[in-house]
Amino acid sequence: MTNSDGKPTPEPTQGATADREQARTTLHELADAGVSVWLDDLNRPMLADGDLDGYIDRGVLGVTTNPTIFATALSEGEAYSGQVAELAGRGADVDEAVFAITTRDVADACDAFLPTYERTAGQDGRVSIEVDPRLARDTDGTVAMAKRLWAQIDRPNLLIKIPATVEGLPAITQVLAAGISVNVTLIFSLDRYRGVMDAYLAGLEQARDKGADLTTIRSVASFFVSRVDAEIDGRLEAIGSEEALALRGKAGLANARLAYRAFEEVCATDRWDALADDGAHVQRPLWASTGVKNPEYPDTLYVTELVAAHTVNTMPGTTLEATVDHGELTGDTITGSYAEAQQVLDDLERVGVSYDQVVEQLETEGLDKFEKSWQELLDSVEGELGKASDQGAEGRS
Repeated sequence: MTNSDGKPTPEPTQGATADREQARTTLHELADAGVSVWLDDLNRPMLADGDLDGYIDRGVLGVTTNPTIFATALSEGEAYSGQVAELAGRGADVDEAVFAITTRDVADACDAFLPTYERTAGQDGRVSIEVDPRLARDTDGTVAMAKRLWAQIDRPNLLIKIPATVEGLPAITQVLAAGISVNVTLIFSLDRYRGVMDAYLAGLEQARDKGADLTTIRSVASFFVSRVDAEIDGRLEAIGSEEALALRGKAGLANARLAYRAFEEVCATDRWDALADDGAHVQRPLWASTGVKNPEYPDTLYVTELVAAHTVNTMPGTTLEATVDHGELTGDTITGSYAEAQQVLDDLERVGVSYDQVVEQLETEGLDKFEKSWQELLDSVEGELGKASDQGAEGRS
C-alpha cells in the first residue's frame, strides 16, 4: 500500500523487539530507520556453534549466500565431512553433492530465522540461495533450477537468487508467477534495475491472474555498490586530472541513490497501486557489495550513507562489526540527494568515464567470478568425495 505521499506504507521491522533478550546495537537503530541488516555469510560451523543465533540476537535480520561463500566454507575444517562421506557412500556425483550440501545449510539457516520471519510478518528472517551461476544466460534452466531449490528447501522464508542478466529477467517473472520469492542479484546499472522492477511487477500480475495470494511473495533487488567505485576510481586515477580525482569514491553512492529514486518512482505508479491493493509487497532495494575496497574510505561508508526506509543492507562480517562498533547514523541519507547524485554521473561522463561501459563490464566480471567460485566449489567437493570413497574402500578391505 502507499501513503499520501505516494510512498510504500512501512511494514513491520524487528527494531529492538526479539524473542530473546537483546542489547540494542546500531543494527537495531538501522532497523528503526527502515534498513534491514542481513549478513553476507553462512557456513555450517556458524549454525552448529550458535554463532548465527548470536548474530540474530545482535539485530541481524537475514542472510545472503553466494558461490564464493560456499566454496570458502567447504574448504575450511571438517564440518562437512560426515555428509560428504554419506554422499560418497551412495555414489552421488559432484553436482548432486553440492546441491545437497548447500540446500541443507540454507534450510537450517531458514529454521534459525523463522522467529524473525514470523515476527516481521514475512518481511525479514530471509535466507538466500543462488541458482547455479552457469545458468545465468539460460532462462529455462534458471527457472527449472529455482523451482528445484524451492521444492527441496521447502521453507517459507527462502529467497532464490537469480542474476539480473537479460536472460534472467524473464526467468524472474516466471519464478515469481509460480509464487516463489526472489532475490535478484548482480544489478549494476539503473536501466537494468528498471528492467528488474518491471519483471517483478509482471511476475506479480501473472501470479494474481493465476489466483495466487500476493501477500506470500517477497522480493529484494540487490544493487551492488563498492564494485562500482573500485572500477570507476581506477579509471579516474588513470585520467589523473584534478577534476577526475575529485570524483573518486562518489560513483557507488550516487548510483545507489538514483536507484532508490527509481524505486520511489515505481511505487508511485497506478500499476503498483493496483498490485498493492491486492496485497503485494514492495520489492525492496538491497545494498550489496557494501564492504569498502579502498582502505582510505570509511569502513562504514556504504552503510551510513545509504539509509532510507524499505531497504536492506547485506554486509560481510567485517563491515557488520565496524557498523556496530563505530557506525554513526544521521538519519535518511538518500532521499533529497538525487540532484547531487545525478551530477556525479554527469561529471563522470564529462571527464571521460563511460557509465554504460563500466556497468556492462561489472556484470560480465561478476558472472565470471561467480562461475569461477562455483567451479572451485565443484572441485573441492569432488576431491572430498574421492577421499571419502577411498577411505570407505579401505574400511571394507
